[in-house]
Amino acid sequence: MTDIFPTDKTRFREAMARLGAAVNIITTHGPDGDNGFTASAVCSVTDDPATILVCMNRNSSQYEIFKAAGIFCVNILTPDQEALSPVFAGKLTMAERFTHGEWLRLATGAPVLEHAAAALDCTVSQMVDVGTHSVIFGAVQAIHLGPSGDGLIYHGRAYHKISVQG
Repeated sequence: MTDIFPTDKTRFREAMARLGAAVNIITTHGPDGDNGFTASAVCSVTDDPATILVCMNRNSSQYEIFKAAGIFCVNILTPDQEALSPVFAGKLTMAERFTHGEWLRLATGAPVLEHAAAALDCTVSQMVDVGTHSVIFGAVQAIHLGPSGDGLIYHGRAYHKISVQG
């Protein structure tokens, strides 16, 4: 028989650690320059019109910057870019973060990681507050497709390479 527990933060976080998710760097550009953070809470919403969502903690020091910018880019990391994830999740300054990787710009001006598996350049179409986070919906304005190949997920509080069989 499976154990059933009441819902609490600790058990919820443990359950979510068992949900594998792609590793992404979310970027924006505003009056103070480039900003970015690491996120796994990213999901496609619909392909007509092309829309994605990103969840962001409203207590994040970057929250107001992203909210004011009205643009963002989801950069989907490859296994070769695993080292960028802690860079964008850590305590480095924004200027230091963007010295890692090669960056370009598409339609919105948000930083696009040149060799990402894919990058979705978006304008914010809607924001919905849920608990401690905002769900940020993005209307995709441009897509950059990088090299096709293996994927990178975060599962069980560790990174894992997902190999493409070919």
